[in-house]
Formats: sequence, structure tokens, C-alpha cells
Amino acid sequence: MDLFEPANVEIVCGIDEAGRGPLAGPVCAAAVVLNPSRFIAGLNDSKQLSEKKRDALAPLIREFAVAWAVGWASVEEIDELNIRQANFLAMKRAFAGLGVTPTQALVDGNDPPPLSCKVRCIVGGDASEPAISAASILAKTSRDALMIDLCAQYPGYGFSKHKGYGSAAHMEAIRRLGPSPVHRRTFAPVRDMLARAG
Repeated sequence: MDLFEPANVEIVCGIDEAGRGPLAGPVCAAAVVLNPSRFIAGLNDSKQLSEKKRDALAPLIREFAVAWAVGWASVEEIDELNIRQANFLAMKRAFAGLGVTPTQALVDGNDPPPLSCKVRCIVGGDASEPAISAASILAKTSRDALMIDLCAQYPGYGFSKHKGYGSAAHMEAIRRLGPSPVHRRTFAPVRDMLARAG
């Protein structure tokens, strides 16, 4: 029998993003439908977990979840649309990639993305709702892995360390090297440097 029969069974997915605030790299969102009969111990807000713990949990989530997907919005889309709309786009892409049709989406924060199901925003949901915690972990680990790859493509910026966030070392690297192709031109620190250079 199909897991979601009869048709009136509620299918709840958790959605969260990673990379809304950095000066470089895309924004990443994940959507996860957990399997209630396959408990995953240790789920929490990805920011509250060590990198080692996140990296251990991510494959368990992929293995045990009923469905999961990761969606991205590029640096170009962030600069064209603004980060809020790009974040929504990444969430919609993750939602669409699930392969099942949730009846409700639980989203971390207080800004509901436009999805084709009921959306409930939960402030602090990445720490209190297991499905959002799982999405938080998949988004964070997926984005971190990409930033490590970008560090090899664009050496000198330290992307593998700060993951694109505006650390002092990152700001100094931008001043020294100029922005890379994966820097967000509409974010104030990068925009201001470009304006001064121009």
C-alpha cells in the first residue's frame, strides 16, 4: 500500500534556507518530509550543531526521509530579484523537487513563501520542529560544500572558512582582490567597494 493512502493523510514538509546573509555565493533552501516511523536523533537548528554533527546527520536525513530536495537561487538571481525573492525562489525549487505533494509546509521564520499548499511560519522553527531542523541541516551542509568548491575556483577569498559571510578576513580579501564573479553586487559592502573603485 502506498505510504500516503488514504488520500486525506496530511503530508507535512519542513523548509529552511542557508546563505541569506553572505556577501558571496548562492542561497540554498531544502525541503524535507520526515518519516514518522524512522526517528532521527539529534535534529536541531543547523547553527546550533557542530560541523561534524551536521555532516553526520545529513546522510541520515537523506536516507530516512520520505522525501527531500535542495533548491538554489544563483548570485545573478539574488542581484536581479533581491535576496528575499531569490530566497523564495530557492524554497519553491526545493518544494517542487520533493516528488510528493505536501499538504502543509512548515517554514522557519515569519515570511511565508508562495507555495501551492498551506504554509505555516514558525519563528525559531529550525530548533523546535524536526522537519525544519532537517531542512536546515541539508541546506547548510549543501551550501557549505558548494562554498568549499568555490574556494578552489576563486582562491584568496577564504570561502571555505567563512562561507561567504562578511568576516574581517573576507572584507580584506575583497579590498585586496576586488569582488569575484560569485560576489553579490547588490549587497552594500560589495556595492560600496565597486562604487569606490569605479
